[in-house]
Order: sequence, then structure tokens, then C-alpha cells
Amino acid sequence: MLSYLLKRLLAAVPVMLMVAVIVFAMLRLTPGDPAAILAGDDATAEQLENIRRSMGLDQPVWVQLGTWLGNLLRGDLGTSLLSGTPVAEMIGDRMGPTLSLAGWTLLLTVIVAIPMGVLAAYRPGRLLDRLIMSLSVLGFSVPVFVVAYILIYLFALELRWLPVQGYRPLADGLWAHVSRLIMPTIALSGVYVALVARMTRSSIIEVMGEDFIRTARAKGAKDSTVLVRHALRNAAVPIVTVIGVGVASLITGVVVTESVFNLPGLGRLVVEAVLARDYPVIQGLILLFSFTYILINLIVDLLYTVFNPRISY
Repeated sequence: MLSYLLKRLLAAVPVMLMVAVIVFAMLRLTPGDPAAILAGDDATAEQLENIRRSMGLDQPVWVQLGTWLGNLLRGDLGTSLLSGTPVAEMIGDRMGPTLSLAGWTLLLTVIVAIPMGVLAAYRPGRLLDRLIMSLSVLGFSVPVFVVAYILIYLFALELRWLPVQGYRPLADGLWAHVSRLIMPTIALSGVYVALVARMTRSSIIEVMGEDFIRTARAKGAKDSTVLVRHALRNAAVPIVTVIGVGVASLITGVVVTESVFNLPGLGRLVVEAVLARDYPVIQGLILLFSFTYILINLIVDLLYTVFNPRISY
């Protein structure tokens, strides 16, 4: 197990390096000039040249790439071109809201989606199964921002039960923290609940036809025991896989959700950095998201051995 873990971590190094080079090249090839954004519309050509020189943008692209990679190997993600703040510090300041939103979304998805999938698989083709699958299709179909605005209109503007926007850390109190994340969590979790519920249903239906399920029923096991202890446990590997993929895909949903609900997280930072052409911030965020994706895939692979002891590394 330890050797497998070390091999996976070492294999992630060239992947991250390749991602870094591709991101650097794409950002430099896209149109736009951060110096012009920083200087404003009334800046002269001389002022723009001075700003580019101070930012290092006047150097050849390969020199900029070499300088950035060298700093990256030392653990330095660079400094924001606009604010002058270290990128690592900016990411650290914005990570709290994003982790809170992702954590609550994952918790809600697991609590809601897995029971939905189990209930749908209990009597496939019946009314409850069709109802749950219809809700899943609806979850896939409606965009996150549409759900977000509907929730804001109902629960914040009409009923006035929840605050419209903003974020409060857990240190300010549980309700102050949770009340500002209820609507973002529901909006973001819709598509993941649908995804996990459908995968749970299909996996359990497939397992229910196995011989060990018939053996358990022949021994007089209750339906609930057969579903939870036998079917769900043996169907856990594909369910864990899709949960891991969903968590990694939270990145795109977080960007939209944080923008709608004005949460000061990494998603908002992505939007701000892209609009301002802040190269170091964009590069640092993409590297962070790439590393998160690799780490989640590794955790999912290790969890396989928990649910299926026959799998070994």
C-alpha cells in the first residue's frame, strides 16, 4: 500500500508540471493585457511600458515561464500582478468559504442521494422509482444559477427566512454560518444528488441479481438487511467512484454558486482573476484545482480496499 501511494504521488509530479506549462501557454496566448487593465483607459504608451516592465511582462515568454517554474519548485506561487499580495496568501484567505460550501454539499449529497437510490432500486419500475428518477432528471436539467435565483426569490425575498448573500465563518456561530450556506448548498448539490442517486440505483439493481443475494434471502434475511448490509456494501465501489468524480467537479459549480451568492471563496477569486488578467493568481488556482483532483482520485482508489477487501495494491 505504501509503495503504491508513493508511486501515485511521484506520478503526479510530471502531470502537475505539464498542467503548469499548458496553463502558462494558454494564458499568454489569449488576448488581453493586464497592464492595460491596471493602468486604466487614460494611460499613455510610456506608462503601459513601465507597468509591463515592472511586472516582467516585457521579457520573452520562455524567460517568464522559466522564472515562474523556478519559483514554483521552491513553493512560491508568485505575487498578484494587481494587488501585490502573494498568491498563496490570497488562496489561503479564500479557502474557508469554498471548503465549507463543498463540505456541506458533499454531506447533503450523501445523506439524500444514497437513500434515494436504495429506495428506487428496492422496487424498480414502480411509482417511487419513476418519481425518484424523474427528480434526478430534473436535477440534471436545471442549471445551478437558475436554482440559486429561485431559492433567493422564495426563501430570502418572499419568506425572508434566510439572508440573501454573504458568508460568516463558523467562529461567528453555528446558525450565522449555516444560514448563509443553506441556499448555496441546495443549489450546488442538485446535480450531484441526481448523479449519485442514479448510480446507486443502477449499482444495487445489478448486485441484486447475484447469487449471494439469493442466498441471504433464502436464509430469511429481511429486505432492509439485504439492501443495506449486502447489496449496498457490494455496490459501494462504483458509488464511491461517482462521488469522487462529483467532488472533483464541484470546482465548476463553486465558481457559479459563489458568484450568485457573493461568497468570498476560491470561485469568486477565479472570476476576479480572469477578468483582471491576473496571471499568477489564475495559474495558482488551476494548479490547486488540478492537485485537488489528483488527490481525490487517489483517496477514491484507497477507499476501494475498504469496501472490497479483494482489491489490493
